[in-house]
Amino acid sequence: MKARTLVVAMLLTIPGTAGVSAQTAQPAVGTQQPAPPPAPPYGWPINIEQAQKAAEAAMAKAREIGVPNAVAVVEPTGDLVYFAKMNGAPYSAVQLAQQKAVAAARYRRPTKAFYDGIEAGHPFFLTFPGVAGAPGGVPIVIDGKLVGAIGVSGGNGEQDVQVSGAGAAAAR
Repeated sequence: MKARTLVVAMLLTIPGTAGVSAQTAQPAVGTQQPAPPPAPPYGWPINIEQAQKAAEAAMAKAREIGVPNAVAVVEPTGDLVYFAKMNGAPYSAVQLAQQKAVAAARYRRPTKAFYDGIEAGHPFFLTFPGVAGAPGGVPIVIDGKLVGAIGVSGGNGEQDVQVSGAGAAAAR
């Protein structure tokens, strides 16, 4: 009877010990969560004229590189101000462009930052509500203040960064 009690006690103790050591283990060097860049303060929301100007510049860049895109411009809350879908843009680009714009506005950083973090082995970004872990969403900052964001989709990540960057620059 004593032997059985001893075996049961050992079996109950071993898993608990392993859990404690796993909880106290320090992460390897280079796997620390990255610090977010400083976020710009909020400004007056982007207006329709600025949003249209940004979208048109983005679509001009998309035509230049030969990649039809969907383009969404939102205010800091993530609410849609302007949207356009170029002929030939994939149907999936409609929602992706909007999701990228919303994430860039609400988190006040380019969606490429989330993509880079996930690629670097930090999947915690996937727990953030509404995050788009794909490049192509960029905050629109005028006079140092966030007034909205632009999201584009239709090309690969690098192309979407070029197109969204052209749109954000035109709004300034």
